[in-house]
Amino acid sequence: MKIIVTELNWPIGNQLLEQQGWNVVYDADLWKNRERLQQELQDADTVIVRNQTKVDAELLGWKHDLKVIGRLGVGLDNIDLKSAAERNISVVYGKNANATSVAEYVVSSLFTCSRLMVESSGDVKRGNWNRKKYTGTEIYGKTIGLIGVGEIGHRVALRAKALGLRVLGFDPFVAPYDFQIMETGIEMVKFEHLLAESDFISLHIPLTAQTRNLIDINALSRMKPTSYIINTARGGIVNEMDLHRALQEKKLAGAILDVLEKEPPESDHPLLDLDNCLITPHIAGLTEESQIRTSELVAREVIRELSGKISLCRV
Repeated sequence: MKIIVTELNWPIGNQLLEQQGWNVVYDADLWKNRERLQQELQDADTVIVRNQTKVDAELLGWKHDLKVIGRLGVGLDNIDLKSAAERNISVVYGKNANATSVAEYVVSSLFTCSRLMVESSGDVKRGNWNRKKYTGTEIYGKTIGLIGVGEIGHRVALRAKALGLRVLGFDPFVAPYDFQIMETGIEMVKFEHLLAESDFISLHIPLTAQTRNLIDINALSRMKPTSYIINTARGGIVNEMDLHRALQEKKLAGAILDVLEKEPPESDHPLLDLDNCLITPHIAGLTEESQIRTSELVAREVIRELSGKISLCRV
């Protein structure tokens, strides 16, 4: 078997594949070179990717004998699932392996918005002692709205409730007696109600034709001027030009974005100039622990598929 890994992977995953006696071609920058990728694919059985490799109809149409696509993560917008299905190529992903890391990132974002420790420390080091300016707010008693209450949203809710927040949710795919509602106590509300009531809004939905630009100027205008939006899901769900306008016009207090429509952004992207918009390089799910889990899980599920068994992580 020949396995191609086109993006960053933790050692445990490659080692598990190599222990099968298979040829593992690992190049974290291979996704940048389509010509070489095409050459490597010609005799490959599996390709393992993150979110940068475009596994589109063109790539899947090249001459190859691919049997499995492994996704080191959970987002699938870079994989043409229809073309894969037509070619009988199974797709496995890192189901839930980074969910805790993303949930912890969201919780850290709540504190980042409420207690300005980095800014106040910098101010002290410049010779100031401005206690009034850096008086923060408690998150206790505040409301967080979750757009999408699947696995990650549910884990955010558990942590938020433990910290004393009220948790609202919007998700058209959650039924009235599902665990999130009956056992965790998420209050499911209409989309417009969630926008208007929440002090923090956190996105946990995939990027699809239906969710693209879901958070546009109309949605942003419904939010409290003291509220924050947190996006750890996918770029494209938030209309970035509309967000820039809303932040400039103080329609909301701030934004924390871990994902952008184009990653990395152009140097002149307008959001980069705003003090009330924090941007991180798509790291919400990237912790040492989560990446060990993801790498190991995807490797084991690829092995399972290539052994003729159906993976529990098959899309």
